[in-house]
Amino acid sequence: MPSLIDMRRRIRAVKSTQQITKAMKMVAASKLRRAQERVVATRPFARQARHVLASIATRVDPAAHPLLARRPGTEKGSTLLIVFTSDRGLCGSFNTNVIKAVGGFIRDNPGRKISLGLVGRKGRDLLGRRGFPVRFEHVNLPKVIRFPEAEVIAAPAIDDFMSGRVDSVYLIYNEFKSVIQQKLVVEPLLPMVLGADLNDAAGTVKTGTVDYIYEPSAERILSVLLKQLVEAQVLRVLLESNAAFYAAQMTAMDAAVRNSTEMIGSLTLTMNKIRQAAITREIIEVVSGSQAL
Repeated sequence: MPSLIDMRRRIRAVKSTQQITKAMKMVAASKLRRAQERVVATRPFARQARHVLASIATRVDPAAHPLLARRPGTEKGSTLLIVFTSDRGLCGSFNTNVIKAVGGFIRDNPGRKISLGLVGRKGRDLLGRRGFPVRFEHVNLPKVIRFPEAEVIAAPAIDDFMSGRVDSVYLIYNEFKSVIQQKLVVEPLLPMVLGADLNDAAGTVKTGTVDYIYEPSAERILSVLLKQLVEAQVLRVLLESNAAFYAAQMTAMDAAVRNSTEMIGSLTLTMNKIRQAAITREIIEVVSGSQAL
C-alpha cells in the first residue's frame, strides 16, 4: 500500500494537470468561437460560387478548360490526396480518423498510383515516415488562416492536374458540424464537377433558368474563375478543419478535466483510508501498551 506522502504527491500532480487541461479548454473554446464564425461566413460564398460557375459551365464545352476535363481511366489513374491534419495534438481522435481514412482509401484503390499532399504537422509525422510518396507538405499554419495559405496548398494540385501528372485530386479532412461532432469527409477536388450543384430537391438539373451576357466570353471567364474556385474550396476546407480541431480539443480537454476530478476524488478517498488506518493502528498500539503495563 502506498504511503500517505505518496498519495499526497499524486493528488498534487493530478491537480496540476487539471489546471493545465482547464486552461487549454478555455483557450480552445475562445478560439473555436472565432473559427466557427469564419466557417459559417465562408460556406455561403463557396456554395454560391460553385452555383454561378456551374451555370456558366453548362453553356461551354467541358473541354474548354483543363480543370473540367475528365480523362479516360480517371478511376484507376494517378491520384493526389491532400490530407488535412493539425499541427498540435491533445485533440482526441481528430488526427487518427484522418490517418485511418487515408489508409482506407489506399486499400480500396490497389491499382491506383497515389501521392500525398500533407497539411499539418501530425499528418506529416505519421504518414511521411510510412514510405508513401509525398508531393508537398505544409506545416505551421498561422493562427488566422487567410487566402494566401489556400493558394500555396492549391498551386501544386492545380499544376499537377493541368500538366497530366495526376488524373484526380481528393481532399480528406474533418468537417465542422458542431462542438461535439466532426464529420470525416473524402471529397473530389479535381476534375471539377460543377453541374451537380444545380440539382434541386427532386434531383433534376436546373439549367438555363438564368441567362447571362458574357464579356469578353464564357470561356475566358471560366478560365479565370476556375482556379480561384479551387483555391476557395481549399480555403473552406482549411477553415472547416481548423474549427473542427478546436472543437475536438475542447471536447478532449473537457473529458480530461472530468476524469481528473474523478481521479482526485478516488485518490482523496484512498488517502483518507490510509490516514485512518494509520490513526487506528496508533490507537491500538497505545491501548495495547497501556494494557501491558
